[in-house]
Amino acid sequence: MVTDTIFPQNQRMPEHIGIVACSGEGAALCYRTICTEGAQVLGAHAHPEVSIHTPSLAEYVKWIDRGDWQRVGELMLASAHKLAAIGANFLICPDNTIHQALPFVEPRSPLPWVHIAEVVATRAAERGFRCLGLIGTRSLVESDVYPKKLAAHGLGFVRPDATEREGIHRIIMDELVYGVVKPEAVAYHQRVIRRLKSEGSDAVVLGCTETPLIMDDSNSPLPTLDSTRLLARAALRRAVGSAEGPA
Repeated sequence: MVTDTIFPQNQRMPEHIGIVACSGEGAALCYRTICTEGAQVLGAHAHPEVSIHTPSLAEYVKWIDRGDWQRVGELMLASAHKLAAIGANFLICPDNTIHQALPFVEPRSPLPWVHIAEVVATRAAERGFRCLGLIGTRSLVESDVYPKKLAAHGLGFVRPDATEREGIHRIIMDELVYGVVKPEAVAYHQRVIRRLKSEGSDAVVLGCTETPLIMDDSNSPLPTLDSTRLLARAALRRAVGSAEGPA
């Protein structure tokens, strides 16, 4: 349920959103958010046209585990071309980790992309946060996907330590991508977020698109920046051609 600003009515046909998906759970949450919140923008039961494509998650994981971002990018490009062929106007990827491949993808992409970390960084700056805790897969947390975008907005960040990264990575890959939700996983995230708070974080980026399955403002020691829903709402804004909307 959106609790703040609602998009104004817009009479033109919304753009067609293409979702380059990686894991099913994160993509499903992004898709549902676009469709359910689209009704508040465009009227009862209405939302922009949305198409999703994803290869087997195992194909992505094979190349992610090897750190081969060019191969990851090829998978993303294959999805991009299929989505372009069926009429998508722009692309989003509800997976933070594989944004590491975007530098290989964007120069060859048939369509423009909305970058998940840029969306999160923009929202963090709008809300007046100064230093963000960053949680997600081990690869994402160790990458420059978020640091670059945060720095451009004058924002600092704190990473989990090596042990915490491994713990969260295991929860994501062994549980959350399968839709498995355990109280122990919630408690582990809470401990990590408390430590990030102790090191100066004033909000936390849920930098895995499955993390909102278990964490939100109601149980987090810090305010959360839900990358999955923020990306979906940014796609809605772009699709209807409005600078205002849910956040």
